Amino acid sequence: MTVRTLTKTPRKPKAATKRKELPAVTPHLVCAGAADAIDFYKKAFGAIETTRLPGKDGRLMHAAMQIGGASIMLVDEMPEWGSLSPKSLKGTPVTIHLYVADVDAFVDRAVKAGATRKMPVADMFWGDRYGVIVDPFGHSWSVATHQRDMTAEQIQEAMRSLPPCEEAAKA
Repeated sequence: MTVRTLTKTPRKPKAATKRKELPAVTPHLVCAGAADAIDFYKKAFGAIETTRLPGKDGRLMHAAMQIGGASIMLVDEMPEWGSLSPKSLKGTPVTIHLYVADVDAFVDRAVKAGATRKMPVADMFWGDRYGVIVDPFGHSWSVATHQRDMTAEQIQEAMRSLPPCEEAAKA
């Protein structure tokens, strides 16, 4: 009987499952005019640009920024690759949530920079002061300042005291 000896071939070191500087989930926004979007986010949200990689045609193939310490990636709209922005899609089903120190001042600054108020800032039953804006590129952002800690039971009780949705919509 012949026994074959298998020799180990050197393996490439296994890469980490994600890049060190990024969390497991990172929003990746498609924008009609990503360079202009970065300028807006800097002015309105205090974003810090970390990466900008323009392609040969000048469109951004990849860009990244940080808002409140969180990473967000951006790319220019590229219909030829099926990469469409909320402008082309005529809206977005996604809202990105952002906690800030002063929601009223943040939303006012964003509106002055070109965002649209979708839901005015108000105190919410779950303990946050909260509002929703849409940026000039069609992305929806909910923005909040946490005001008080509440138990799940307190939140449930506060929710039960709300008027039915059709009544609230009329207010």
